Amino acid sequence: MKDKILQRFLKYVKIDTQSDENSNTFPSSLKHFDLANLLYEELRQIGMSDVEIDDKGYIMATLPANNNKETPVIGFIAHIDTSPDMSGANIKPRIIENYDGSDILLNKDLNLILSPFEFPELNEYKGQTLIVTDGTTLLGADDKAGIAEIITAMEYLIQNPDIKHGKIRIAFTPDEEIGRGVDYFNVEKFAANFAYTVDGGGAGELEYENFNAAMAKITVQGCNVHPGYAKGKMINALIVANEINNMLPVNERPEFTSDYEGFFHITKIEGNVEKATLQYIIRDHNRQKFENKKQLMAEVVKYINFLHAKEVVFLDMKDQYYNMREKIEPVYHIIENARLSMIEEGIVPRIVPIRGGTDGARLSFMGLPCPNIFAGGHNFHGKMEFVPLESMIKATNVIVRIICKYSDM
Repeated sequence: MKDKILQRFLKYVKIDTQSDENSNTFPSSLKHFDLANLLYEELRQIGMSDVEIDDKGYIMATLPANNNKETPVIGFIAHIDTSPDMSGANIKPRIIENYDGSDILLNKDLNLILSPFEFPELNEYKGQTLIVTDGTTLLGADDKAGIAEIITAMEYLIQNPDIKHGKIRIAFTPDEEIGRGVDYFNVEKFAANFAYTVDGGGAGELEYENFNAAMAKITVQGCNVHPGYAKGKMINALIVANEINNMLPVNERPEFTSDYEGFFHITKIEGNVEKATLQYIIRDHNRQKFENKKQLMAEVVKYINFLHAKEVVFLDMKDQYYNMREKIEPVYHIIENARLSMIEEGIVPRIVPIRGGTDGARLSFMGLPCPNIFAGGHNFHGKMEFVPLESMIKATNVIVRIICKYSDM
């Protein structure tokens, strides 16, 4: 299994599947199909049934039941794309065998070092095999590690028919990284009772709570007048934009929050005296606090317009997804069986809230309860990303154990 999962992962990450948040197509880039078509053929080759790929880039496949018991249909889901924040092209993964706990020089020319001083989680992986970047791109373990783990688990069950199991469905989605991963996902066609996204971080992560999420775009319409004659006439859109941001609570920015604490995060500000735009994401685990944050944003805009005695600020705010907890708790056995599977694999489960969102959050509100289990990687979306090979093997084994648990019930 070790060699298979390693070779799969190395093959997948070398295929550029970076999402494009400025695209209006779905998937956001045709290059997603470079990996999707490869996965389609690979699933057929290992013996999966009902393998299909549609024009949106979704892949679905079935591992038929080989037992005579009535067991739930379980799904496993991962996403094809990588973050739009950093290039997914020309990824050159490096393998560090028997990691000794010291600094890892990723790139000599850039003097880029992956250090346990800055990333103390590295200390957990002494003696293990690490896969790192060359310091110029991300790695793509988010979520190509999850894909490799799901396919390797399916292949293992196919090659070991003495292991009895119910019907298993798997799916790979595009554009998760830009929040569109399940825009066209057909839950009815997938036809699982519940599913797991294999898209978490380090070994042991098990997540069924996530942020409630909204995006907000604020447009400031200024009035540009020659500065020598601007008194009583000019409205400097850049200054108004700065005033808006300063009216939001400083202690509710991402850099000052953790655990269940929500935030306002300004992701982009651009413009000139005449016109400026600000983009925010708004997050909170607590639904009421989430609604309060949105209300505060609206009140800030209203107040600025009041000061100017006319509309100079315009707010476009939309909900993106909600906390899946309310959809998971009625079927909590899917968390408990994942937790027990990790313990049996010698892993300490870490049930933690996701400070973000997954395809599973939206799927849970589409009728498919879908918590998140670890894929094994760390420092996603950047040059410091790495994944221990042993964690990928553990994730694969946990998938198999979850499947077997429901067959043994």
